[in-house]
Amino acid sequence: MREPRFRTSSDNIFRDLGFDEAEAAEALAKSELISAIAQTIRRRKLTQSEAARLCRTDQPTLSKVLRGRMDSVTIDRLAAWLTALGRSVEIRVARKIDARGGRLSVEAA
Repeated sequence: MREPRFRTSSDNIFRDLGFDEAEAAEALAKSELISAIAQTIRRRKLTQSEAARLCRTDQPTLSKVLRGRMDSVTIDRLAAWLTALGRSVEIRVARKIDARGGRLSVEAA
């Protein structure tokens, strides 16, 4: 009987799925922002229609994004939706300079 093969996961599921480093970082950042949007909608007990109105978008677009369709939305648009829903969004640029390239991350509070 063969032993099952396990692979240790990285800290980014999108990298594990084969996305290149930049794509994986962007996808992970978007998914964290989308999670914060969904959490905010639940906590405020908003319907998707009410949330969409606050975000100045339509309900089908919001629904599509909340279901994981990240290709149709940018990080800045997600940040704008969060602020429209009453959350603060901070963008921080660190001093450390890495010749190989920086990193993109989202920390939701």
